[in-house]
Parts: sequence; structure tokens; C-alpha cells
Amino acid sequence: MSLKPFKAVIPAAGLGTRFLPATKAMPKEMLPVVDKPAIQYVVEEATQAGIHDILIIIGRNKNNLSNHFDSVPELESTLRKKGDEAKLAKVQQSSDLADIHFVRQGEPKGLGHAVLRARAHVGDHPFAVLLGDDLIDERDPLLTTMLEEHERTGAAIVALLEVEPSQIHLYGAAAVETTDNPDVVRVTGLVEKPSAEDAPSNYAVIGRYVLAPSVFDILERTEPGKGGEIQLTDALQELAADADGPGVRGVVFRGRRYDTGDRVDYIKAIVQLAADREDLGPELRPWFKDFAATL
Repeated sequence: MSLKPFKAVIPAAGLGTRFLPATKAMPKEMLPVVDKPAIQYVVEEATQAGIHDILIIIGRNKNNLSNHFDSVPELESTLRKKGDEAKLAKVQQSSDLADIHFVRQGEPKGLGHAVLRARAHVGDHPFAVLLGDDLIDERDPLLTTMLEEHERTGAAIVALLEVEPSQIHLYGAAAVETTDNPDVVRVTGLVEKPSAEDAPSNYAVIGRYVLAPSVFDILERTEPGKGGEIQLTDALQELAADADGPGVRGVVFRGRRYDTGDRVDYIKAIVQLAADREDLGPELRPWFKDFAATL
């Protein structure tokens, strides 16, 4: 069991080319999902699971990320003078969420390389990796279950989602064996973005991982894999193949997940989350129905 508190690592160095020209000057992680940038949902997920030491891996032209999580005294002063306490609370929320740090990735050499850049900050703590393309609904907690499973077994933990076989080529795919817990499987192998014919299952690895710091030693010696990048999947494959180690386990997620990785799914995420909001849903839901009837 882990005796040290968990830290969190959020890779955010990608170029966001699928959202050009919106991401020409704005990081894709800062694109709004309703009224908060996508990355704030991810940071909030970490803090709700009890993690308050967070490292964000950034690239060039990502200063907006650090600005968002910093205080803005002049704006706060203006809102305070106006007596607009509701907006003031929203502005202060992002800067009060957690102890947030930043480090540059440098060259974009893949997810495994981005995680490796966290080594100095993480030290000998266990840590979670949260990717910003996958937003997990706060009503369906996933990370807490993953942290508990890591503490119980010492295994590396990945989040798995059953997808249609025709979609598995978009993900890492896991070969699995059942355990006595229907929501937890033992991962015996991992393949990065296989074809439907070559996939070991339709269990897709989504963007949540819980890892021991020993994974850094593996990443140090991991050669570039698919796409010429250092793949975290390859390091996890080594852990899964180690018969003497704690291995890799998967927590099967059956809740609400919003994929903001491409334009259509990003729009769907906004619609779904807005429709569920108490302040927006009552007005939006009837409009959605009327609009759908015209299509």
C-alpha cells in the first residue's frame, strides 16, 4: 500500500491541430466547455479525488494555462467593488483549486516522454496521469476507484472503456483476464491503436492512469514506438509482462465520459453538459427538442 500522498500529472503540450484555427493562439486545453476551459474540469477531478499537488506538462505558447490558474488581482478587485460575489467566486475558484506547477516538455516525443518529464517533480510518490481529451463526469467518479485499487494491489492502473470494435483503432487496446471484481480486470497485454482484426479485445484504454514512480525507469529505456514516439503503452506492456511484479490492472468505467478530442465530440460534450446544468438545462432542453424536430 502507498504511504505517500498521490500527485497528479496532466500532459498539455499538444498542438491541437484538429481545432485550427481556434488553437492557433489558444491552447486546446483552454477551449471552453460550456463556461470553463477543458483543463479546469481535469484539475477539479484530481482535487475531488484528494490530489492537490498537480504538475501540468506544457509546450510552447501555453502561457494561457498558467495564467488561468493564477490570481488576477485587478479583475477580482473590480468584481469586489461591484459586489458581484458570484462571478468573483468563479474567478477565484481556479486559482484556489490546488498547488499547480508547470514544466516544459521541450520536444514533442509522445505521451511516455511527457510523463517522463514529470520525474523530478513526482519523485518517489505514486501519481495519476490525467489526459485532457477525456472529461469524466463528476457524478461518476473513476479516479478515486483507481487510486484505491493501486493502494490495494500496488499495480499500475489504467481506465478501460468498452467500445465498438470498429472504434478500437483509435485507442490502446487491452488483453484482459477477469478478477473476482466485475469492475476490475487484470491486463495481460496492451497494443497501441490496433486494427479491429488485431485487437485483443474491445477494451479501450482511456486517458486515466495511476502509476508507481518505478515506471520512470522503464520509460527511460523505452525506445520510440508507434509514430516514432515514446509510448506510455509500451512501458505498461513491460509491466504487464513482468510475472514477478504487481502487474497492470484495469478499472472498467461505465459512467459518463465526454470526448473533447475532435470537433464533433467536443460539441456533443458541450451540449450534454449544458443540458444537465440546473442554470442552463431548463431553457436549453426544450430548445434542443424544437431544433431537432426541424432537422
